[in-house]
Amino acid sequence: MKSIYVIRHCEAEGQQLEALLTAKGVQQAETLARFLSNKDIERIISSPFVRAIQSIQPLATQKEMKLELDERLSERILSALNLPDWLERLKETFDDLELKFDGGESSREAMNRVVSVVEDIMKSEAKNTLIVTHGNLMSLLLKNFQPDFGFEDWQNLSNPDVFLLQFLDNNEVTVERLWVSDTV
Repeated sequence: MKSIYVIRHCEAEGQQLEALLTAKGVQQAETLARFLSNKDIERIISSPFVRAIQSIQPLATQKEMKLELDERLSERILSALNLPDWLERLKETFDDLELKFDGGESSREAMNRVVSVVEDIMKSEAKNTLIVTHGNLMSLLLKNFQPDFGFEDWQNLSNPDVFLLQFLDNNEVTVERLWVSDTV
């Protein structure tokens, strides 16, 4: 059996690649490290976005582990254009996985990207891996294994959030939310 801890980054100042964690986000990262400290994690793979790295750095430091950065864990780009009704457009992409806006990725494309990370993890020797990503991409990964995971579930994610994917010997995958948002 293999386990993958899927982490959504802590509270950040914005959506840009270089956006830092807020003061609250820094505290959340410390709480997240304590929450995960007793887990037998062999690899930590993170989105290269600063907020993702900052979210897991306390745990990596505590466990004396090197962070692996993977571009495939970067947040999905909904559109290259500024969409004033972006929330409604995002909702549509949960219903139509092929829907694509100018300069953006469809849900299917983003899902395939993040699933390719999981496929690589499954080929590795590590039994317990932790990945750090972003809310939309995390939702699409969860939707891949739990098809009824939808827009409302995305809206109910917290910063941070933690899910556990367990890949059982019979090719079954279980999805469990471990994080309780009032932990912080």
